[in-house]
Amino acid sequence: MIILHVEDDEDIRDIAKMALEMMGDFTVIQQDCGEAAIATAAETKPDVLLLDVMMPGKTGPETLAELRKFEHLANIPAIYMTARVQPSEIDQFKKTGALGVIEKPFDPVTLGKDIMDLLKTHTE
Repeated sequence: MIILHVEDDEDIRDIAKMALEMMGDFTVIQQDCGEAAIATAAETKPDVLLLDVMMPGKTGPETLAELRKFEHLANIPAIYMTARVQPSEIDQFKKTGALGVIEKPFDPVTLGKDIMDLLKTHTE
């Protein structure tokens, strides 16, 4: 499964990539900002979009809106990673087209399972 992960914090990118790729089930393509993700979107064919919410420049929701304009990304499942996890905030994120939210700080050991659990809700 290919994940397009957009995160401005290098340490978080490194931990997420290592955690997901060590599982063997994921290939992770990473960008450090929404603009870079949008610029390379035509060349990427991810199965999942994993987006930080709070980034300089374009936010996660703004990035998702732009990525959705690409035909091949229009229906790709999207998940946000954020510390903003109040029920009202999660509801707002879902209204932007995300399946759900993975709370930061995340557990590297369960990150892959957390993603798969959210994807299962998409297919049910």
